[in-house]
Amino acid sequence: MGTEVDPDHPGATDTLSVGRPQRAARAEEIGRTLRAQGIRGVVLSYVDTAGITRIKTVPVSRLARSAAWGVGMSTVFDIFLSDDSLTSTADLGSPDGDLRLVPDLDRLVALAAQPGWAWAPVDRYRQSGEVWPACQRSFARSMVARAAAAGLDLQMAFEIEWALGRGDSDGFVPACTGPAYGMTRLVELSDYARDVLAALEDEGVEVDQLHPEYSDGQYEVSAAAAAPVLAADRSVLVRQTIRALSRRHGLRPSFAPVVVAGHVGNGGHVHLSPWRNGRNLLAGGPGPIGMTAQGESFAAGILAALPALLAVGAPSVASYLRLVPSHWAGVFACWGHETRETALRFVTGNAGTADRAANLEVKCLDLAANPYLLVGALIAAGLHGVRAGLTLPEPVTGDPARYSAAELAALGIARLPTSLEDATAAFEGDAVLREAMGDMLADAVIAVRRAEADRLRGASPEEVVDALRWVY
Repeated sequence: MGTEVDPDHPGATDTLSVGRPQRAARAEEIGRTLRAQGIRGVVLSYVDTAGITRIKTVPVSRLARSAAWGVGMSTVFDIFLSDDSLTSTADLGSPDGDLRLVPDLDRLVALAAQPGWAWAPVDRYRQSGEVWPACQRSFARSMVARAAAAGLDLQMAFEIEWALGRGDSDGFVPACTGPAYGMTRLVELSDYARDVLAALEDEGVEVDQLHPEYSDGQYEVSAAAAAPVLAADRSVLVRQTIRALSRRHGLRPSFAPVVVAGHVGNGGHVHLSPWRNGRNLLAGGPGPIGMTAQGESFAAGILAALPALLAVGAPSVASYLRLVPSHWAGVFACWGHETRETALRFVTGNAGTADRAANLEVKCLDLAANPYLLVGALIAAGLHGVRAGLTLPEPVTGDPARYSAAELAALGIARLPTSLEDATAAFEGDAVLREAMGDMLADAVIAVRRAEADRLRGASPEEVVDALRWVY
C-alpha cells in the first residue's frame, strides 16, 4: 500500500461492474492488513470543481463493499463553491441522482499524521456503472490515455507551498519569523519540519526537498516527479498530511493563493516533461535549448493555452492577488530558460543531466486548483501543440515588467488575465479544453468560476484574503 507497480495505467475500467469480485477480494486482504496496523477507518476523497477536497469515510470492515459497489455521493458537489454555496449548469445542480465513489486500492495508504486512518482517492461513477462525465480524476486519466495513444508518457511534479500560522483566530500570525530561505526559520520549527519529512516518507511520498520560502511563515515541499495521476494524488495526500501534522504541533497551515494581502502568496507550480520510448523530448534535440521538435510543440501548446489554463490552475479570486509582476509569479505569457518571471520556465538542470532533468515549470498556478483537472488540462494543451506542430517564439530573458506596454506588444508578449472573470472568458473560448473535458465538466468550470467571481465582486483585497485564507 502506497507503492504502485504501474501508477497511471491508462486502461482503467470504464464501468463499475468490470473487476468487481477481484476488487472486493483485494480489499478484504488489504482490510486485514489495515486492522493489524490498528487502522479503523478509510478516508475516500475527491476534489471538486472549486478545488475543495470532499470526502466520505468508511470503517475498514466496509472497505471491500466500498471497493466493489462504491459509496454514495450527490452529483451536486460539482457545482459547489468554496464557501459551500451552489451554482448550477444545464446538467448539474439538481437534488436528484446519486454517484458511487470507488476507492483506488493501488493508492490506498496509511496516514502517518492521522493514527488509525488510511486514505484513498476515488473515481466517480454513475449508479448505472458508467464513469461520471464530470469526474476530474477520470478526466486526468483519460488525457494520460490520449497521450499514450500518441506514443507519449508524461512525468509531473507539484510544488506545495503553505504558510504556517499560530493560534485559532481567523487572522494570520506567522509561526516563524526568520528570513526567507534562512536557517533561522528552520531552527524555529525544526521538529515540525522533521516530522513532515518523516510522515511523507512513511506514506511512500518521495520528497525532493523541503525549505523555508519567501513569505511570512512560508514553507515548500517538492515531491519527486511521477506519472500524472499519481502526481495529482500526491498533491492531495501531501496537503492532507501537512494539515494533520500542523494541528498536532499546534499550528495552522494555509494553502491559499494569498494569506496576507499585499504579501507574496502561495504558488502551486507544476513541473512536467513529455517522453517517448524512454526519451525525454525536452533534451537532445535540434530545437530551442535542446528540445526535440515534439518537445517544443508540447511546450508551445501549453504556452498558447495559458490564458484559458488560468481558469483551471488559478481558479480563485485570490489567485489574481498573487499574480503580480516582478514577484516570480509568472504573469506574462512568455517562456524563458531558467527565467523565473516567465509563466513558462524551461529548466534544463545541471550539465550532463538534461536527458533526465529537463522539464517545463508552469509558474502561474496555485493550490486552489483541482490537481486532477489541472493535470488533464495541461496534457490536453500540450497534445494540441504536438498535433498542430506549434513552435515557440523567442525566449525571454530578465523581467518582462521592465518593458513598456508598446515594447511588450512589439515583442509579442501579452499579460495573462488579471481577473478570474477574464480567465474564465478565455477558458470559455478555448475549444481544445472544452473538447478534452466534455461539455458537462467544462460547463461546471465556467459556472463555478463565474459564481466565485460574483460572490466576491467589489470586495477589497483584505476582504478577499480573509474570506479564503483557510479554505484551500
